[in-house]
Amino acid sequence: MMQRIDKTKTRYTVLDVLRALAIIAMVVYHTLWDLVYMFGADIPWYKTDAGFVFQQSICWSFILISGFCFSLGKRKLKRAVTVLVCSLVITAVTALVMPENIILHGVLSLLGTAMLVTIPLEKFFKKLPSLIGLIINAVLFALTYNVSNGSIGFGEGFSAELPSFLYANNVTAFFGFPHSGFYSSDYFPLLPWLFLFWCGYFLYGIFEKKGLLKYLSVFSCKPLEFIGRHSLEIYMAHQPIIYGVLFIIYKII
Repeated sequence: MMQRIDKTKTRYTVLDVLRALAIIAMVVYHTLWDLVYMFGADIPWYKTDAGFVFQQSICWSFILISGFCFSLGKRKLKRAVTVLVCSLVITAVTALVMPENIILHGVLSLLGTAMLVTIPLEKFFKKLPSLIGLIINAVLFALTYNVSNGSIGFGEGFSAELPSFLYANNVTAFFGFPHSGFYSSDYFPLLPWLFLFWCGYFLYGIFEKKGLLKYLSVFSCKPLEFIGRHSLEIYMAHQPIIYGVLFIIYKII
């Protein structure tokens, strides 16, 4: 999502299109969130399992694409720091403007941190067969998916509760262990989502080794590519714009 592709290399337009579709879906989802939680609209579907699947599909897409594109970026450290700074801006603004809906450890925090963590590990990762890396991280993602809810494992029959002392404060929440009073409107801790980011990283390795990258340039759609190339800017701007429009509609008109 937030990792730009190096323009000096071949432009993989399919990635831009996929990123654009994800960002459009996210704008739709956040519009529904504002309608339901900030303007009191009655949208029953939003709180159903289908609404949850829709939300999760957007998150998974962003994180996988970002991990996939990591190896394509040239200024990785600069990009990681930029994304982290943007995440801090969002936290500060939400804390000041609407503290009841504060965003702590959101998706930008995850992506920026994932990039930073991956930079020193890249030499090791490149020695690991990509398929093995993908399988390991997919298993670890599934294993830690419910860590934030206090357990680790695969479903009810193959899981164990984690000790309560892990869930201490906002710092432990960053890693995936939120305390009982923790709240964030957008919460993506390192566990389990770092492993999904790395799934995207190793998936790129498979595409590269198998010569599949060429197929990521077979489709082009200029408007969507433009949106995909500016996903970070759109992410930063979309919520104030959505809220402003809805405020005018609901409170003024």
